[in-house]
Amino acid sequence: MTPAASTSARFHTIAFHKPYGVLPCFTDPDGRPTLADYVELPGVYAAGRLDMDSEGLMLLTSDGTLSHRITDPQHKLPKVYLVQVERVPDEHALRQLRQGVVLSGTRTRPAEVCLLGEPPALPDRPVPIRFRKTVPTCWIEMTIREGMNRQVRRMTAVVGHPALRLVRVAIGPISLGNLAPGVWRELTSSEVQSIQSSGAAAGSKPRRPDSPGISRRSAG
Repeated sequence: MTPAASTSARFHTIAFHKPYGVLPCFTDPDGRPTLADYVELPGVYAAGRLDMDSEGLMLLTSDGTLSHRITDPQHKLPKVYLVQVERVPDEHALRQLRQGVVLSGTRTRPAEVCLLGEPPALPDRPVPIRFRKTVPTCWIEMTIREGMNRQVRRMTAVVGHPALRLVRVAIGPISLGNLAPGVWRELTSSEVQSIQSSGAAAGSKPRRPDSPGISRRSAG
């Protein structure tokens, strides 16, 4: 793919739509799909993780300082997810997520969460979700500001709503938009600057992602 614009003369930073089933790294001794199968830009590394069974936005950069800005929980850079869960969470379950839940003895920071009025328009997943006729599903939008291991999946599970599909649609001011699975684009200088000025230091709030077909029913 040809990059849309250069970040700077020294560094490259890209947004990548990681497909389902791809490891968030460049090598794997077992020969499973990795970032190297999609990203050929030398010198960039993943700024954060996205599990093999999750999809959506990853940021990769050759700028170590920017990578730290993205991944360090001190900066509280918001990450927005669309999550398909089993059953429809009631207000009690939503309140638990909004107040933070305990995972392995540690309470998470409060999440911003809302029910979506209709399923978002997303690309088909190559492996269908687990489906049970007697168990309904619904979609929620969830925003967190930290990065514990498999945090979103664990949070929804602990309140009784296991995640069936998880798609990250925004990291700070950068949204997935219409980027197709397996495709990357280089961030512009202004986008990189927006990351550098976002987070706790700037007192920013997460920008609503520009993903198509998402119905907003309440504030996150």
